[in-house]
Amino acid sequence: MLKWIGWPFIAAYKALARLLIRFNVHPNAVTIVGTVGVLFGALYLFPQAETNIFRLFVGTMVVWGFALLDMTDGTIARMTGKSSRFGAFLDSTLDRVADAAVFGGIAWGLIDRHRITALAALLCLVIGSVVPYARARAEGLGIEAKMGIAARADRLTIALIATGIVGLGVDIRVLTVVLFLLTAAALVTVFQRGWAVWTASRADPRIPMAGA
Repeated sequence: MLKWIGWPFIAAYKALARLLIRFNVHPNAVTIVGTVGVLFGALYLFPQAETNIFRLFVGTMVVWGFALLDMTDGTIARMTGKSSRFGAFLDSTLDRVADAAVFGGIAWGLIDRHRITALAALLCLVIGSVVPYARARAEGLGIEAKMGIAARADRLTIALIATGIVGLGVDIRVLTVVLFLLTAAALVTVFQRGWAVWTASRADPRIPMAGA
């Protein structure tokens, strides 16, 4: 979805990755620090929007900065030969924690200010969590399911842009609409991945199962 505007972000995190490699920073350390920073912005700054809406903008900048840092871990691992199964597990798991913190923090900060927006954030959290599960479950069955109109990076980027501009004074209903649209996009993505599994299963129903 965001490939047409993604090149500045790609260039930024690759440059940051090269800088961190120069200082011999381990990719797992980057993963952990990036997640801790996101948690701070999402769970400390976003909830303060209840009394100061500008904190949504401040929190967005903090979350975005640390999310950019977190994006470098895979690049660092590949460029330094430090890729590992544990690193991949850690990155994937902490990504889920970060996503939950972002949308949970938005809901927390807006629950008393605008409950419909808080509800939309919670729906994004719940439905969005199914998207990576659908891919992981498909891959456990030996089926590739990376497709979809709204991958994690897409949803997170769009949500943060909307959150940030609302923190600068834009009508909060903009964020409400964006979050509901992202929820719908996540549902479509789950359906697309489910369709891929159904199609592959029809072609070869004997795909070995990796687990229940």
